Amino acid sequence: MEELICGKYRMRIPAAQFSLSTDTMALADFARVKHSARVCDLGCGSGALGLLLLARDETLSITGVEIQKDAARCAMENAAQNNLSGLSVLHGDLRAYRTLLPANGFDAVISNPPYYPLKSGAIADEAPLAIAKSELCCTVSDLCACAAWCLRFGGSFFLVHKPERLTDLLVTLRENRLEPKRLQFVRHHPSATVSLVLIEARLGAKPGLTLANDLLFYTDSGEKTADYKRLYHEEI
Repeated sequence: MEELICGKYRMRIPAAQFSLSTDTMALADFARVKHSARVCDLGCGSGALGLLLLARDETLSITGVEIQKDAARCAMENAAQNNLSGLSVLHGDLRAYRTLLPANGFDAVISNPPYYPLKSGAIADEAPLAIAKSELCCTVSDLCACAAWCLRFGGSFFLVHKPERLTDLLVTLRENRLEPKRLQFVRHHPSATVSLVLIEARLGAKPGLTLANDLLFYTDSGEKTADYKRLYHEEI
């Protein structure tokens, strides 16, 4: 499978991996990453988030971390075929962050992590999808501890998750000195239930949370919104 990122980069995705998802598109749009920032993508898969961020700003330096060997190789190949020197990939386990990644080495961390706890009954049959969807190799605690290690003081952690895990997320972020600063709900249309939550937390920041307007993809009559057109790079 192949995707065209922002009409600019080509991305190959193995059949066993997730295709480019709404979650990824929404997170890339939500992330406020400064010019020339050093960014770490935890659980980078085939490299979609890195490609989306670089399509917006090629001055970024992005390091992806991926535990699955085939996905990591694919991310490296996607960087190479697009001649992107700003995207590198580490094949490794983020739980070994103290030896894998530099302390305070990044301005921003971004992640589209596994959503479901092991006992939730939501584990996929195929191993690659099971690792991507369920907390087999990465719990919320693992993720937050790694992000806190990686970030410089004042750096931002951007992630997307399911609304039913919001309490776990907010508590665990704060336990790791990652103060939630901005929160946005994602809905398919105004009267739909919340399908995703987007969170920005900042290392060492003071309390104070801003709730952004909901991200909506369609109007109640079924028309595409300006949010949808911006995310998918359609003309408004």
